[in-house]
Amino acid sequence: MNDTKTPQNAAAPAAVPAAVPAVPAAVPLAEDPNAPLDLAAFKHAFRRHAAGVAVVTALRPDGTPVGFTATSLASLSSVPPLATFNIARSASTWPAIAESDRVVIHILGARNRGVAEVMSGPADKRFDGDHWQPGPHGLPVLKDVTSWMVGRIIERVLVHNSAVVVVKIESGGMGENDQALLYHERTYRVPGADVQPRRV
Repeated sequence: MNDTKTPQNAAAPAAVPAAVPAVPAAVPLAEDPNAPLDLAAFKHAFRRHAAGVAVVTALRPDGTPVGFTATSLASLSSVPPLATFNIARSASTWPAIAESDRVVIHILGARNRGVAEVMSGPADKRFDGDHWQPGPHGLPVLKDVTSWMVGRIIERVLVHNSAVVVVKIESGGMGENDQALLYHERTYRVPGADVQPRRV
C-alpha cells in the first residue's frame, strides 16, 4: 500500500470557482420577427417620437410667400434668443431659406390642425386662402396661431443633404392659448388626458 504524503510547504490546491449562471445570448436581430430592416428602425423610431408642430414662412426674392411645417424647431439660447430648425435642401422652400435674411416661426395649437395640413401639402397651394396676411418686413404671418416670432437668419450649417438654420428672434406676437398640436406616426394629433405624477 502506497502512502503518499503532502510536503509541508506545498501550496494548497486552488479553490474551484462556483459555477456562474450562463447569461442567455441576445436574440440576433435577424431572428427577431419585430426587427425592422435597414433604415426602417431609424424611421420608425422618429415616427413614434411625438413632436410639436411649427410653420416657418419666408419670401422668395420676387416676393412670393413660401413656408413649410417643421417638427425640428428647438430653442438654442434664451440670451440671446436663438432658435433652430432643420430643412432638407431638396425641399421646395430651401432656395428661399438659403437666400432670405428673415423668417417667421409660428407655433401651432390644436385649432390650427387644418393649417398644418395645408402647409405640409402641395407647395403651390400653401398660401391659397385667407389663413395668412403680410407682416413685418412683408413676411407672411399665419392667422390665429398660438404665437409667432420674426427672426433673422444668422447661420446655415450644411449637413449632408440637409441644413440646420440658426435664427435670432427679433420680435413676435402671442395668440390665444390652445392645446398642443403634435405630429406622431405621420399624423397631426392632440394630446390625451393629463398624466398624473408618479409617487415615489
